[in-house]
Amino acid sequence: MLRVTNAVLPGRTAPVTVVAEDGRITAIQEGDVAGAPGDRVIDAEGRTVLPGLVNAHAHIDKTLYGGPWVSAPQVETVAERVAHERRHRDAHGLPSREYASALVEAMVAAGTTHLRTHTDVDPGVGLRGIEAVAEVARRYRGVIDIEQVAFPQGGLVTNPGTLSLLRDAVGAGASVIGGLDPAGFDDAPNAHLEAVFDLAASTGTGIDIHLHDGGSLGAWEMGLIARMTREYDLGGRVAVSHAFGIAHPPTRVRLLEQFAEAGVALVNAAVYDAPVPPLRACAEHGVLLAGGTDGINDLWGPFGDGDMLRRAMLIAYRNSSRCDDELLLALDTVTTNAARVLGVDDHGLRVGGPADLVVVGARSAAEAVAKVPARDLVLRAGTVVARDGVFVGAEGGNALLR
Repeated sequence: MLRVTNAVLPGRTAPVTVVAEDGRITAIQEGDVAGAPGDRVIDAEGRTVLPGLVNAHAHIDKTLYGGPWVSAPQVETVAERVAHERRHRDAHGLPSREYASALVEAMVAAGTTHLRTHTDVDPGVGLRGIEAVAEVARRYRGVIDIEQVAFPQGGLVTNPGTLSLLRDAVGAGASVIGGLDPAGFDDAPNAHLEAVFDLAASTGTGIDIHLHDGGSLGAWEMGLIARMTREYDLGGRVAVSHAFGIAHPPTRVRLLEQFAEAGVALVNAAVYDAPVPPLRACAEHGVLLAGGTDGINDLWGPFGDGDMLRRAMLIAYRNSSRCDDELLLALDTVTTNAARVLGVDDHGLRVGGPADLVVVGARSAAEAVAKVPARDLVLRAGTVVARDGVFVGAEGGNALLR
């Protein structure tokens, strides 16, 4: 039996005792409740305990994390970044199981228990990325759940052979079909989206489309995605990542209404100066907004550390969030909302839920978002997997907070 005493949970002010057995939460008791001799006890000492964090958008197949420093180019367009990566990825040994593993361990040490990663699939790389990430997922099974999106980063309609590779990627373990700027990059919005939706419908997979296109073009594409989601009856299984077009003022409210009706989610990483969807408006319209890290230390850019609590802070900051309610909405983007986008029903601090616990040095969940404190302890199914910000794997025995 595991007992986490003096723990402050999101939405509560008084400390509680979280009781877990066989990897599940069996009770949440008011106050510091004594257990039986032999119980494993963690004294949270009034610190906040969060559920496992969820990263709804990453690219671990691209990462150079843990490797030598590589300067990224100062280019402005998606097409230029894609071309740069294509020219140099082989020389840097990408995709790399070692770099991806180093990044996954950093993510776990920061409290992440579920990850959706977009893996490049194109005639140049074939399924090497899918296979590499699948191996990494097996290596860390039981510590973090990793889901792959088969991602046509180099284009779909304009890159012959990619569509058949996407289908092969599903057979190799991808559970979501990706897309990329159907109009702005592939210059074939209808054909691109029809190919993605047809493939998802025929393979029983979800959809997660990168949409960097902004302004009226991006808004039009988002409306088209909402319509096709309804037509293909894929509500609850479609996400639009980045979604810069949501910042187009004349269509924002209408798009949120369409997404709510169709069951389309938004995913955003609050990157650089790019638009960020409105937290409050998404919540009020019933549109799921999830957070991700996007690429980390790769040929696109040097930034990132895999910390989803930091990403929640950035989403809040970019939304000019100040009060606790707004900060908790930001926390939802990397917990509850992100879990729903990934289709993870088994998530959250509740009786019967998984004993996935993240102990942080904050007095409340809102403070944790604002200050991004260190992760003192991370447990997956009641087992310590990280301590004091360091990955320790599936550590057994009696885990005591020092």
